[in-house]
Amino acid sequence: MRACDACLRRAGLLARLAGHLDHLHAKRGMLDEVFALSDEDLVAALVPSRRERRRMLSPEREEASRPAGLAATCRHDGGYPAALRDLRGPPAALFTSSGERLVALCAEPAVAIVGARRASAYGVEVARSLGRSLAAAGVTVVSGMALGVDSAAHTGALEAGGRTVAVLAGGADVPYPASKRSLHREIAGRGAVVSEMPSGFPPRRWAFPARNRIIAGLAAVTVVVEAAERSGALITARVARDLGRDVAAVPGRITSPLAAGANALLRDGAHLVDGPQAVLDVLFGVGVRQAEPARDGRDLAPRLREVLAAVREGRDTVGALAGPDGNATAVVTALSELELAGYVRRGAGGVYVPLS
Repeated sequence: MRACDACLRRAGLLARLAGHLDHLHAKRGMLDEVFALSDEDLVAALVPSRRERRRMLSPEREEASRPAGLAATCRHDGGYPAALRDLRGPPAALFTSSGERLVALCAEPAVAIVGARRASAYGVEVARSLGRSLAAAGVTVVSGMALGVDSAAHTGALEAGGRTVAVLAGGADVPYPASKRSLHREIAGRGAVVSEMPSGFPPRRWAFPARNRIIAGLAAVTVVVEAAERSGALITARVARDLGRDVAAVPGRITSPLAAGANALLRDGAHLVDGPQAVLDVLFGVGVRQAEPARDGRDLAPRLREVLAAVREGRDTVGALAGPDGNATAVVTALSELELAGYVRRGAGGVYVPLS
């Protein structure tokens, strides 16, 4: 895997233009047409000063784009993911934690799982469950390692011992968010972390929608788990749809702002996801590849089955399960047993989430 000098220069140029791209993104939003421009046209469109334009394009500046500690591929290299060539402005270069693994991962079917950073406990568990089940079925899980849905999808894939790719807005060697440093390390060691930005590049605002196009480009199917009306996950879904790729969404409560974006996608024709099998059917055809069946709780004692059924119906706190005249101690004991058995997980605020 080797990137050519011209494509490495392009990556360095994007890094130098970061401030100008932030300004453009704040004014106009989408950057699709910008990435399709040549180096000279890009600089001319963004930089008003002729002197600064010459400085931006100076050959002496290209060393900043050299891949320190990372593998690099480009559009002229055989290791470049073929699926990205469908983008209107594909990344000139990709920097990755492992070129060999990236080639292997991109040779297999991939599903993007994206959604809200401030996801609900339900959204996090759905993303984690989908990531785990799809990875167990041999599918590569692609996401952006953000808080909430993205990191949950990666975590699920790793739990299954499966394949996952994290696409970052900053350099592939820069864990973002910093709180996900250990997840970054695990993905880099077992999957691949990729970025179109050079080593050490700190994330900028424009780079997040830019990386979303790469997530959509790598995946045959994009699944949105929770997304507000102006969520970045909807950018990923829009790019996927523009590419002619399948878009799917997990339905949510109509009263929840976090469900507005996903429900709007379903209204506009996205595939409805009610479990991993729905995604596998979209990806491979109905029934061609099967997800592992979810445990139904038949092995549980009757009192535990009753509590589990109530949690699945939405009574997800000790108070709601016990009721005004119930035995809260017995409910807590039952929930503890269900959690140890892997049927529920206790989330923020004492809310219990059923696990697949």
